[in-house]
Amino acid sequence: MQSDLPPEEEIANLLYRPSYVSFEYALSTYNILLEMAYSVTSATTQPTRTFQVGERTFSYFTIKREAFTGYIPVKRAERTVLLAEPEKALVDYLYFVSLGRPRNDRLRTTELDQQKIRFYATLYQRTGLDKLIEEVL
Repeated sequence: MQSDLPPEEEIANLLYRPSYVSFEYALSTYNILLEMAYSVTSATTQPTRTFQVGERTFSYFTIKREAFTGYIPVKRAERTVLLAEPEKALVDYLYFVSLGRPRNDRLRTTELDQQKIRFYATLYQRTGLDKLIEEVL
C-alpha cells in the first residue's frame, strides 16, 4: 500500500507553525544520536503540543523567540523542509536536558563546530545549559 503523504519532515513543518525539525529527530538524521527518534521532534514559539498523524507522532517543544533560528531549508523528496543545523539541534536538545529531561549519553559531537554550538547556546541565556555544553564537548 503506497502512501500519498508527503515526507514526515514536511508534515512536521506544516502541522504546527512556526516550527522547524530539531531535537532527537534531527540529531538522529545527522547521526549525532545513534538511536532512531520515536517521534518527529520540532522547535516552535507556540505552546508545546503533540499530534498523531497515522502511525507517526509529531512533538513540538516551545523555545524562546530569540532562540528560534539556526535552521536551514533542506531538500527531501523534491520538497523543501526546515531542519535545524546539527549544532542548533544539539543545543535545542541540551536546553531541555538542562531543564530536567533525561539525557542520552551516546552523542557523537566530535565533528560539530564548537564555536557555533556556543553561539546558539547564548541565545537561551541559561547557565545550566552552558555548563552542560562544556560537559558534552
